Amino acid sequence: MPAPSLARLLVAGSLALLASTCLTAARAKPFMIVGLDEKISWDADGKAVLAPAGKDQVLIVDLADPESPNIVASLPLKNSVVGPPVNVAIDPTGAVALVADSVDVAKDGEALKQSPDNKIYVIDLKASPPKLATTITGGKQPSGLSFSPDGKMALVANRGDNSVSVLSVDGTDVKVTDTVSLPDSVAHVQFTPDGKRALAVRFPAHKVSILDVAGGKVSYNKIDLPTGQWPYNVVVTPDSRLALTADNGASGSSDGSVDTTSVIDLTANPPVIIDRVVIGDGPEGFAMSPKGDLAAAAILRGSNMKNAFFYKKNGSISILKIDGKKVTKTQDIEVGGLPEAIMFTPDGKYLLAGNFLDQDFSILKVDGSEVTDTGKRFKVPGHPASARMGN
Repeated sequence: MPAPSLARLLVAGSLALLASTCLTAARAKPFMIVGLDEKISWDADGKAVLAPAGKDQVLIVDLADPESPNIVASLPLKNSVVGPPVNVAIDPTGAVALVADSVDVAKDGEALKQSPDNKIYVIDLKASPPKLATTITGGKQPSGLSFSPDGKMALVANRGDNSVSVLSVDGTDVKVTDTVSLPDSVAHVQFTPDGKRALAVRFPAHKVSILDVAGGKVSYNKIDLPTGQWPYNVVVTPDSRLALTADNGASGSSDGSVDTTSVIDLTANPPVIIDRVVIGDGPEGFAMSPKGDLAAAAILRGSNMKNAFFYKKNGSISILKIDGKKVTKTQDIEVGGLPEAIMFTPDGKYLLAGNFLDQDFSILKVDGSEVTDTGKRFKVPGHPASARMGN
């Protein structure tokens, strides 16, 4: 075979560079998955007002331009604001998403009643547009969930079953392979970025439990750490050395008193809680920056309780600076009514907060350790109860 000419080599090189650039661009475009809950609202006293199921949606949002998001798919799937706003997730490859269907609303005589559901929806993000691939049955009231760093496993907290479901993931082929029992209800379960552990947040017990992950197996090693009151959510730094919990303080609501984040040293043997930092009234959504230097907590501030003495029209975002094992609250930024989900973009330059009552997302800009509100809002066709970002 004759040697290739210089021109052919240059053309081949250019094509390879173009293909690489296109692939990089495709991978660089993150998706956000958003769950809209149209089954619940609140009266002035903060009491739930129910509506029949059937109007919920799950959105897939293109965030190539974080200041101008674009909805690329809307799927008629149920989602719920009952529980932490992390009952949706996108796998590390951006190929598949999971949605936990936590709560159903149906007729009970003449009234409407909430009851636990048990479905987990698997969404094919590689389809154009993204679509529902399959529905599997999990535990009772599946809630907070997360993918393993390699995307081959997922864990789902079952609030109604006092357990964690272990899922194997092979593209859209998702199966429940095991169930890990815990002593009481689990609101959320989060893998550490090194894949060696997971943290299970035991809401009514005011504890977070350490799960060991090895050889495709997940086990509860009986290490339980005492958090603040009513922990709902947990995030971990990218180096797997520190974890922060959202200690809600009022069983999933606000009460006018300040609440905390518990700081967990995962390098200690066994892990220990080394600090509690005051962050505001009613934290639920929680996010960790890609660099691990900032975290952000969504604070409810009684914004769905108009008659309460502590009512504020809008919630806020508490910004936490992380320096080694030292965590300090540095900012409090007002957003919209009842902020639930919150997340950093993969490059760490933006922070998006889903305002349930306003039916939109606040778009915040991150510049080093300073966060500012751009003043821009991303409107969605319903009430954002949950949301997560892809890589």
